[in-house]
Amino acid sequence: MASSTSDRSALVRRLRAAGCVFAEDEADLLVAAADSPAALAALADRRVAGEPLEHLLGWVEFGGLRVSVAPGVFVPRRRTAWLATAAAAVAGPEPAVVELCCGSGAVSLLLAGRLRPRWQAAADVDPVAVGCARRNLAGLGVPVYEGDLFDPLPVHWRGRLDLVVANAPYVPTAAVELMPPEARLHEPTVALDGGSDGLAVLRRLAGDAVRWLAPGGHLVVEVGGSQVDALCAELAGCGLVPTVTRSAELDATAVTARRTGGSGTEG
Repeated sequence: MASSTSDRSALVRRLRAAGCVFAEDEADLLVAAADSPAALAALADRRVAGEPLEHLLGWVEFGGLRVSVAPGVFVPRRRTAWLATAAAAVAGPEPAVVELCCGSGAVSLLLAGRLRPRWQAAADVDPVAVGCARRNLAGLGVPVYEGDLFDPLPVHWRGRLDLVVANAPYVPTAAVELMPPEARLHEPTVALDGGSDGLAVLRRLAGDAVRWLAPGGHLVVEVGGSQVDALCAELAGCGLVPTVTRSAELDATAVTARRTGGSGTEG
């Protein structure tokens, strides 16, 4: 939609007053997304009220890709592209790959382009996220399962996965209420709240991964910098060998954990 300089300036001022740090960029994106002045006004009202910009646009730029997102779906953060980079670095040729806590499926999209998986799947416990991920991954033929962590996966995959990637929730419960309103009020709590120390889901994930990874396979997760030591201790206690990788540019931390020998099919 065409917009006059004065209209755009007024929109920028309004967005800045509402606390939007990148008000100029957001104004341009909202103008481009609206097909009429009325539509632009409605989008601006919703953004000022705190709705995530990405939910209004219907997409987020992630790792050089445009990934569809929808209201009620966790918006992948820029830093999570490091999770895909860390995973690609430890993946062997033509790996069997599963993304858990997949949200929109953004990490699976990146990995599909960087690896040549012999098979690939994703899963999430939230049905809204599953629907979004299925739309994003439909063109790749990647199935998306609904359920908690490994529970919905075909049982014959147990002990055969080369790479399990997860941006599981790791925000401590008490810290969720301190998050920006656009996350706290508009993204699912199940994608944010990691329990009292932030590691509740990651702890369960580590315990289950030992049974689902093939020998030599890797679990790769994102975590907060202050949680690294505790998480690595949990991983080692489960029989996994952790390695920490960081990106200063993205302010991101990922932990890769390799499974050593054994059949992986016990339990």
